[in-house]
Amino acid sequence: MKKVSRALDVVFENIIEEHEQIPNGQQDRQRDFIDVLLSLMNQPMNPHDEQVYIIDRTNIKAIIVDMITGAYDTSTTGIEWTFSELLRHPRVMKHVQEELERVIGMNRMVEETDLANLTYLDMVVKESFRLHPIIPLLIPRESMEDIELNGYYIPKKSRIIINYWAIGHDPIVWSDNVEEFYPERFLNSNIDLRGRDFQLLPFGSGRRGCPGIQLGLITVKYVLAQLLHCFDWVLPSGMFPNDLDMSEKFGLAVSRAKHLLAMPIYRLHG
Repeated sequence: MKKVSRALDVVFENIIEEHEQIPNGQQDRQRDFIDVLLSLMNQPMNPHDEQVYIIDRTNIKAIIVDMITGAYDTSTTGIEWTFSELLRHPRVMKHVQEELERVIGMNRMVEETDLANLTYLDMVVKESFRLHPIIPLLIPRESMEDIELNGYYIPKKSRIIINYWAIGHDPIVWSDNVEEFYPERFLNSNIDLRGRDFQLLPFGSGRRGCPGIQLGLITVKYVLAQLLHCFDWVLPSGMFPNDLDMSEKFGLAVSRAKHLLAMPIYRLHG
């Protein structure tokens, strides 16, 4: 572990040094997450607090580790659940592949710029996040003042936990087929998953929402698009779609209890 820690420290130190060596005033370069952290380094986060918190170099490295590890586990779990549902529902997988053929064709691979045009894939990801929330209980919040909601009195400084799993499986919100994987429920719908619409909150909402939402969405959609565009997929040993085990393993992120196994068949031209 010490060797791994030292190796990671070298990598993060190189990343920070690269950003520090960029000349000030470069107008043609967009600032990224590391630039923002460096601009806050050695400055008090809130000078009006009794306790003064200052971000130093070690803090920045720790935040980078949190961002990488947090994005890796949740993104891979989201991809695996979505792929599992596609294998269980060949009709939906066929629709995704037809959209990929129509938008990209069969003579080149998917580019990140193509993702905005893959509307059915977007619906598939939304439905997967609804049915299989990666973090079923969102990050706890604290009430800032006394309040009454629907007859319930919530005192100031109460710990509030949002049960996102319950919201995503509520038939009052999603109709009677709530347990069915049905991406078409988002057809002609403006429900967004970035925290604006409270019935779909895979990344939380507001100032405490997931800071890696854009990276997470691009990663999940891009990997799925590549896998479905380049390959057809079949279950091993003559297994039928309904035979696929969808049991869950509970943890910080709710992943599949058993590994997902499928065989690829290349489908692109050339």
